[in-house]
Amino acid sequence: METDKPSRSSGSNRSWQRGSYRGRSGRRRKRRRKPWGERILDWTRALIAFLFSNVGIVCLVVGYTIAGAFLFTHIEGKTNPDVADDFIRLRNLTAATLWELTSKENVFSEKLWKAKVRDILDDYQKKVVSAVKNGYDGMEEKWTFAGAFLYSLTVITTIGYGNICPRTKWGKVATIVYAIIGMPLFLLYLSNIGDILARSFKWTYARCCLCKCRRRPHESTTDASEMPNKNDPTRRDRWEMVNTHGGEVDTSSLEETSPRDDDGGDEGGDEGEDEGDDESDSYDPQHVTVPLTLCLAIMVGYIWGGALLFSKWEDWNMLDGSYFCFVSLSTIGFGDIVPGDKIYHGQGLDSLSISFIFCSMYLMLGMALIAMCFNLMQEEVMAKMRNLMRAIKYIFRCER
Repeated sequence: METDKPSRSSGSNRSWQRGSYRGRSGRRRKRRRKPWGERILDWTRALIAFLFSNVGIVCLVVGYTIAGAFLFTHIEGKTNPDVADDFIRLRNLTAATLWELTSKENVFSEKLWKAKVRDILDDYQKKVVSAVKNGYDGMEEKWTFAGAFLYSLTVITTIGYGNICPRTKWGKVATIVYAIIGMPLFLLYLSNIGDILARSFKWTYARCCLCKCRRRPHESTTDASEMPNKNDPTRRDRWEMVNTHGGEVDTSSLEETSPRDDDGGDEGGDEGEDEGDDESDSYDPQHVTVPLTLCLAIMVGYIWGGALLFSKWEDWNMLDGSYFCFVSLSTIGFGDIVPGDKIYHGQGLDSLSISFIFCSMYLMLGMALIAMCFNLMQEEVMAKMRNLMRAIKYIFRCER
């Protein structure tokens, strides 16, 4: 009897454990299932976080521009073809009327012929003026998808060439609303992408230029004066840390742990911190400052490259291509030279679409590159000002 009790108790314990495990798993399953409202909120938060990330902001700007292209094509494109067709029909009818009048009218009654021709031309002129007011400007198929895409991009980038502009009331209202939402979005794009490009370029510049030009002299100047003192443990530790890290150590943190002398300790500490900052600026890729000449060379090279491509594409000379690229990237946008002028006059709409798409890509990448160069130039100027202030402080201390 006594031997049976443990077996029953063990069986009951196992069944209780199984039941408790099933209860816990059921609770976990119930806890994992969220209501649809919370799921939608979680998905919305994740979508917003992705859209305002570095990759999402690019997709958001491109998607917003594509949506604007469809919007303006729907608003402006549905009225202009009718106006163009009416104008072509009016022009052919006027030419046929003049030819019929000339062939049927008596050639000897010159005054009567001139009076009738004058009336026909006056009526034609009035109808042409009315067609221009309704949106016709002599070019057919102007609000294509590529043209509307370029127009949408020039609106949110504040370039505004002016060669394509809305003629209808709803088109003007849509432009106002579209610009109010799109301009802050594009500024956010420039800020994020410019910062990413600046960090990447600083890392590349530090790895390709500084490590080859500055690291070798630093490693080769290990003479006897820089050898650690065996009696000083702090210097020995610092020397071991520098050797283990290959010389790429932020010495400002090491200067904080080093002891200071009683007399003139503050001044020596400041000088040590300045030297530590200089060394960290020289070797840390994110603390490196890019020279102004290199930033200017990047901007000039990008403008020159765009001028070369546009001169081949649009049959411009290098001066006109450089002028167009500079005016576009600086968001001046006079609109006196725009892509597609010669294509409009009979070279085909496919070439026009490719030209507009290429121009849009050039503008989006170029403005982000200009933002990167401005960011790097600002850091370089601030670093020069800090060095100037340090030099002035050092001069004042020496005079004291």
